[in-house]
Amino acid sequence: MAWRADKNVGWLIRPGTNFGPGVRQPEALGGALRPEDIDEVRVSRALYTDGIPDPDLLIRTSGELRLSNFLLWQVAYTELWMTPTLWPDFGAREFCLAVADFQQRNRRFGRL
Repeated sequence: MAWRADKNVGWLIRPGTNFGPGVRQPEALGGALRPEDIDEVRVSRALYTDGIPDPDLLIRTSGELRLSNFLLWQVAYTELWMTPTLWPDFGAREFCLAVADFQQRNRRFGRL
């Protein structure tokens, strides 16, 4: 499926503030389950981000080159952009650099 600019209806910018995997609680999957009952949809619905699209771009500030357990399930096909700029100093210039870099990427979503 090709991306088309005329289908773009806007941006959803969601600053990340919690460094956790996003599971509500151990019982979120519904208690005792058989392995065959666990699938991508069931796991996704158990996350705090249920109903929110997975991010296209994750910007990591402070020069760290790791995700720190942040949105591990949701960022499987997310483009990562790391910057040494600390969060309080991150502004329009850095944001534009991240978006410009993102626009140059060839997103394959797991395909070769």
